[in-house]
Amino acid sequence: MARGKALQVFLFVSIIFALMLMMRPAVAEETPKPDPAGIATGDKTNVIDAAGNSFVVAEPTDPKDPDYATKKKDYEEYQAQAAKEPLAVKLADTVGHVRIGSNFSWTLLTGYLVLFMQAGFALLTCGLVRKKNAAHLMMLNFAAYVFAFLAYYVCGYAFQFGAAAVNAAPTNLAGTPTLNEFLLGSGMWGFLGGKGFFMSGPAYDAGSNCLALFQVVFMETAGYIIVGAICERITFWGFVLCELFVGAILYPMSGCWVWGGGWLSQLGTTLGLGHGYVDFAGSTVVHAVGGFCAMALAAILGPRLGKYGPDGKPRPFPAHNIVFVVTGTFILLFGWMGFNPGSTLGSSDLRIAVVAINTNLAAVSASATALLFWYFRFGKPDITMACNGMLAGLVAITAPCAFVSPNSAIIIGILAGILVCVGVLFNERTLKVDDPCGAISVHGYCGWLGAVCVGIFADGTYGAGWNGVGATTYLGTAGQGVTGLLHGDVSQFFMQLGGATFIALYAFTFTFIVFKIVNRIVPMRVSEDVEREGLDVPEFGLAAYPEESLI
Repeated sequence: MARGKALQVFLFVSIIFALMLMMRPAVAEETPKPDPAGIATGDKTNVIDAAGNSFVVAEPTDPKDPDYATKKKDYEEYQAQAAKEPLAVKLADTVGHVRIGSNFSWTLLTGYLVLFMQAGFALLTCGLVRKKNAAHLMMLNFAAYVFAFLAYYVCGYAFQFGAAAVNAAPTNLAGTPTLNEFLLGSGMWGFLGGKGFFMSGPAYDAGSNCLALFQVVFMETAGYIIVGAICERITFWGFVLCELFVGAILYPMSGCWVWGGGWLSQLGTTLGLGHGYVDFAGSTVVHAVGGFCAMALAAILGPRLGKYGPDGKPRPFPAHNIVFVVTGTFILLFGWMGFNPGSTLGSSDLRIAVVAINTNLAAVSASATALLFWYFRFGKPDITMACNGMLAGLVAITAPCAFVSPNSAIIIGILAGILVCVGVLFNERTLKVDDPCGAISVHGYCGWLGAVCVGIFADGTYGAGWNGVGATTYLGTAGQGVTGLLHGDVSQFFMQLGGATFIALYAFTFTFIVFKIVNRIVPMRVSEDVEREGLDVPEFGLAAYPEESLI
């Protein structure tokens, strides 16, 4: 009864919030206007050469610029030439439109690959638990997509990218000019986006919707991560509330800080800390947020019945289907080929080749390291830890994949392979946090590591102008991109170390406070009888293996 009343209150508050957003006074004329048909998206302003030089010469606006006279002359010559050759300008418009179209196709296709990762997470987590909870695990993975997506649609996307045009316009997608307002903060100190609620109005735009599809599957990944750490003892409706929280608030807020033009990404400009906080594809924005959120929830729920004996020592709960585990891992590896290379948001950025090879190298080196670690520690290689090692390498390389060399990717993978093993043992034996699938170590700890590795191994060959820093020169070198400690930028290292730690603390603390309160009002854990029987039948009335006796 209490659970039903709590759910009713939550739904009532959500509906009121939604109506308030829909009733906000409309702007008489949106400037610029959204382009839902995609007709006006991509023109001559999007034509660039291999070095990134634009076809269009911008009008200089600063008379104090020492090169103002030269720039003014170049601009006037361009305008005169464009007036003489209108067909050339129309051709440039077409070329720009086609370039943006190819980038749209790349971004959407890689987004579909990331979406397929849901199948990998489902098989992996299901295989790692006991068969009496297998159907429950599959339902949690399914529900994660459904409910987190709805929350992201209502307000999550607006909170994350509602001000992207201010500091973080996705230029490979021709920008999102209509998403230009912070709800909290302004300028380079924005904390929360303020446009695009219900993915309508300013967000009803071809470029915005392309970005939304790609970003929503990233948000969903953070939502899947928590499944592996809180399974086998959480109620279904408690889990749904967790997913609404992740999709509506937790993920979008920190996502705005890093990818939506928010304050953390702008600390390079405001405080001179390197290129600001840099996370190419989400080691922290996605994985650490999901991992430390999962840690807080696991701590609140407590360990599974029988996990610790009277002497306090942990008891192993063997995986019930190794085939599922290995198959799920390979599906995740396949999907990661969208996750990391797709984060260029464009096929016209040929760094995708480096990103792809780095991603694979980190994965295999981490897997080999985890396998060997377990072999030397316990006398036998463990296939589940080898799989978790591969995922740890993928998580750790996700932030630095575009900024490091293949040799650095190998080193990052080795570090992740060690950290994931040490993390699993530390959680289980020291912290006594019961994490059935190792999600906290894989995604939380290794996500933090990945962001720090940007500050160590980034070699400066990519990322010139990242977060508005060093568009022409950086560290005294023309075209110098994001640079780490080993290549001469100490400030970037401290930026990454501080930023990654802050995001980890944010995800854990915010989640812990919210759900500690929720759990006091309505317990989120199933009863002992249900947990002993297995959650499949009591929660859903359907066993995953009805032909077999449950164990």
